Amino acid sequence: MANKPRNDFFDRLVYLGLRVTSMAMHWFPVNTNLRTARLIGSVWYRIDRKHRARAIANIQRSFPHFTEAQCDCVAEKGLQNMFMLGVEVLHTTRLVRIDTWRKYVELDNFRQPLELLMTRKQGAIMLTGHYGNWEILGYVLATLGFESTAVARPLDNPYLNDWVFGVRRRQGQKIVGKKGATAEISQLLAEGGVIGFVADQNAGSKGLFVDFFGRKASTYKSIGLLAMKYDVPVVIGYARRIDGKFRFVLGTQDIIWPKDWKDQPDPLRYITQRYTKAIEGFISDDPSQYLWAHRRWKTRPKGEQPLKYD
Repeated sequence: MANKPRNDFFDRLVYLGLRVTSMAMHWFPVNTNLRTARLIGSVWYRIDRKHRARAIANIQRSFPHFTEAQCDCVAEKGLQNMFMLGVEVLHTTRLVRIDTWRKYVELDNFRQPLELLMTRKQGAIMLTGHYGNWEILGYVLATLGFESTAVARPLDNPYLNDWVFGVRRRQGQKIVGKKGATAEISQLLAEGGVIGFVADQNAGSKGLFVDFFGRKASTYKSIGLLAMKYDVPVVIGYARRIDGKFRFVLGTQDIIWPKDWKDQPDPLRYITQRYTKAIEGFISDDPSQYLWAHRRWKTRPKGEQPLKYD
């Protein structure tokens, strides 16, 4: 079925509204705007029954030892995170520069990824999840002079897409759309480039099912296949927000080296399960920064009933 034609006037109106909002936000300190974003997120959490129920159900399944109050608290903070992320994206280019980045970013266990980027002896795949501020990872690396290419789904609104992606390109980070990106990604890895993915989306019926918080989750095969074909390491990292402010810890959860999968009976499953386990690891360290409302477990293995709220 063809996509419904978009309303250009409405798209322009939404874009204008966001630009005006962005201008207004810059009259206030970023941490003041983050407090406002948390308030808006809490209000939205109370009125959005659908996403609230899905988030709570996902948390209950992932942390069965949590009380009802804990699940509700984590779910609310997870939705607040989305509004905070929007504020942070709009402030990033003004605040994070080569002379100021240390004021906002701490690097934790990040030596090996930086060495990979500096030596450029081989390409690399860098992964994260919908956690903390996943947008700032590539931006900080680009600010430090390390080129990378992020694979992302374009926004439906073309004006918002050009503007928001422009923020990420401002420091030299390249963005390619998911659809039809295989050839470009392959060429970049063959030339020793660095490719970034947000790797915790539901992959549909053609995905590889691996364990994620104790349940099977459909996961994209492409990451493992690319790593195997070009013999490149897979780096799993995160950007965790500190104390609800515009300050982040960038850390490395795991690095999967080519030698790690060479002797495995099923290298593709090994890579996919290991990076998924790494994402689970940094989420578990602070579940409140994860986007629990997204439909990670939507697709079920053949013969299994769909999960409630998914």
